Amino acid sequence: MRVRGRLAGGRRARAGAVLTALLAGVLPPAVVLAPGAATAGAAAAGTPVCQVRDDRLREISGMVATDDGYVVINDGADDEARRRIFYLDQRCAVARTVSFPSRPRDTEDLAIGRDGTVWVADIGDNDRTRTTVGVWRLAPGAKRPVLHRMAYPDRPHDAEALLLDASGRPLIVTKGGSGAVFLYAPTTALRSDATTPLTALGQVTVPSTTTSNPFSFLGRGVITGAASAPDGRRVVLRSYADAFEYDVPDGDVVRALTTGTPRITPLPDEPQGESITYSRDGRSLLTVSESAGQAAGTRSTILRYPATATTATAAPSTQSDDPVAPTAVRPAAGEVGGGEGGRTWPLALGAGALLVLLGLAAALWWRHTARQ
Repeated sequence: MRVRGRLAGGRRARAGAVLTALLAGVLPPAVVLAPGAATAGAAAAGTPVCQVRDDRLREISGMVATDDGYVVINDGADDEARRRIFYLDQRCAVARTVSFPSRPRDTEDLAIGRDGTVWVADIGDNDRTRTTVGVWRLAPGAKRPVLHRMAYPDRPHDAEALLLDASGRPLIVTKGGSGAVFLYAPTTALRSDATTPLTALGQVTVPSTTTSNPFSFLGRGVITGAASAPDGRRVVLRSYADAFEYDVPDGDVVRALTTGTPRITPLPDEPQGESITYSRDGRSLLTVSESAGQAAGTRSTILRYPATATTATAAPSTQSDDPVAPTAVRPAAGEVGGGEGGRTWPLALGAGALLVLLGLAAALWWRHTARQ
């Protein structure tokens, strides 16, 4: 989801949009004021890999790495020229594009299968009104992706992250906002001529951190992207502020996410970080932010961070690895809202924080109208 609009360099408008989400219950105070928050640590910026200069790619919301470059998509672009699957070379130049046979609703993430199949997650739903969501499957050598529709068993969800399990089944990771993030998967094999029911598989508690980002504490409690390591032994979720990396020693991605403790890599101050993937050798995390709404001339730049695992068993990469700047990696400290005794005081503090935010918003609005 792109936070639209610009005021005072875009930050005030983005903060206002996230504040609106908070008031609407998308990001409850219990999430952002949880006990056991990870302590602040040195957070190094990622190492630039290449810059995306094509003007059609201003709203990048999903990315995967390939042997000869990257595949990216835009976030539900209104312009038809931007509603494509873009293949980039290793310098981030567009090598080719693939069109959708019909208009997607809100494409938010990408995943790539071991056979090279590209999966496009058409799962965004800011207003939570969609009766179905979908994934587009682009097989190797195919000219057009095939749409598979799916339906949640309970209610609409906004989601921006997609994973594949060991069998190649797609897993939807919701964005969060109710105190936790939820996992859903299709109950049967996907079909192009029918809507497949989804089933809930569990929930993930997002660790609390202090990493600086354009949305402050609000940006740390939502999931905006996900990826699997090439060897399948790790998965990563990201927020606007951090990457949460989980070990998957037995191939069970759901159990890893719902019971594991992630290692945290700060992704400090990315303008609007919604995309993450592993490098082909599994040794690095690669991210890219949207550039729409940023200062004139700003381009999306792929950044490299060291993956937190000490070993990787993926096939050798065909890409060159530039030196990687050191990045602070810290273990998760506690769970959000864990235990009955830890639930009341965060809610009380959250209510107080909400009142302060309301007062601040009212004051800013009064000052704005008083000057007119």
